[in-house]
Amino acid sequence: MGVLVMIGQVLLGLSLLIVLHELGHFLAARAFGIKVEKFYLFFDAWGVKLFKFNYKGCEYGIGWLPLGGYVKIAGMVDESMDTEQLKQDPQPWEFRSKPAWQRLIVMLGGIIVNVIVGVFVFWMLTFHYGISDIDNTKLVDGVVPGIVGKAVGIEPGDRILKVNGQVPQHFNQDLLNTDVLFGGALLTVERGGKTIDIPMPADMGNMVAEYKKNEFVQPRVRITAVDQVVADYPAAKMGILAGDSIISLNNKAVLYQDEVLSTLKALANKPVQVGVFRSGQELALSGTVSEEGTLGIQYNMNSISLPFVKYNYGFWEALPIGSQKAFGVITDNIKGFGKIFRGDLKADKALSGPVGIATMFGTEVDWARFWSLVGLISMALAFMNLLPIPALDGGHVVFLLVEMIQGKPLSDAFLERAQMVGFFILVALMIFVFGNDIFKLTQ
Repeated sequence: MGVLVMIGQVLLGLSLLIVLHELGHFLAARAFGIKVEKFYLFFDAWGVKLFKFNYKGCEYGIGWLPLGGYVKIAGMVDESMDTEQLKQDPQPWEFRSKPAWQRLIVMLGGIIVNVIVGVFVFWMLTFHYGISDIDNTKLVDGVVPGIVGKAVGIEPGDRILKVNGQVPQHFNQDLLNTDVLFGGALLTVERGGKTIDIPMPADMGNMVAEYKKNEFVQPRVRITAVDQVVADYPAAKMGILAGDSIISLNNKAVLYQDEVLSTLKALANKPVQVGVFRSGQELALSGTVSEEGTLGIQYNMNSISLPFVKYNYGFWEALPIGSQKAFGVITDNIKGFGKIFRGDLKADKALSGPVGIATMFGTEVDWARFWSLVGLISMALAFMNLLPIPALDGGHVVFLLVEMIQGKPLSDAFLERAQMVGFFILVALMIFVFGNDIFKLTQ
């Protein structure tokens, strides 16, 4: 059932964005009196259609190949590669008969709609939910490094004082952002009363892509009372009860949850003496750690005390905040592609396709996460479509700008060849991201 929920969310989110993107082209074309012959969600490759109907001279439908969608505009070389119409004399309602500036707006229509949708989604999310974060300046116990954090030199208890010379006020916004996670940033930490500078390696983004950003650092959490004891696990056999607080392992005092986890992992399948505090008394309980390096206890995460802060915004106050979030997606993509071209970030680590996107939605319906991903993907689609690749909107934009500069259009033969080259580039990219997604799942 969870897989079906995940697939349903992906299809709903992508279908909505595809229709809105193509609607941008459609409305712009209609506004300039250009005939639109087809409007399709998904591709009707080889003429196979799941559904279609005609209305006012335009065929609307759903294709069988869920790799995007398209509008077929009369008199334009597009992904349909239908060039028969171009052999006839230009008609006033055709794309090729219109001024270059009008054709430019038509080609930018989908991108413009994607940006509007992305900004609107982040605006509404900010207005409805506000922004919640952790006050990094009040994390008196510092952070705990994950796999990535340990690799770059961060140690348990480090307090991150500065990022590139600036005080990081908020944990998620200022520490778990692309400026840090893509590598190249300089972190200043307090460790044992001393201040240390730790440079983030330029290729750090590869580790983050592989292990995810949660494996960079997390707030360090003090031990709280045990909430549940799992039956048939070592803790239950040793006599640990809900409400107990673990204070030592093998006579070594422990104060933080990461100390408990790391110590138990090192003691897998070995005897352990657990000191607990119960009803004002200290008790020593003995047993054997499981082969997974656990005792079988669970904590109530709601009892963890972290310096959370929340900011609420009025309707219009939320607009600039939401816009900043939306355009941040584009700047993050630019930074990411820059890292790939410089060789600091591997393409197979950074790029994800539909399968990778599906895992982001998850197997449960969470509308805040759903709309956040819709907004993120909408802005990412705007960026991707603006890339100067033939067959993408950005490729058409480049050709139109060349036409406007030189004062005459590029030949139909050139546009056909360019469209074909762009098509093969996109197919190769699609095969790569699909294969990469599947490879990641099988690792």
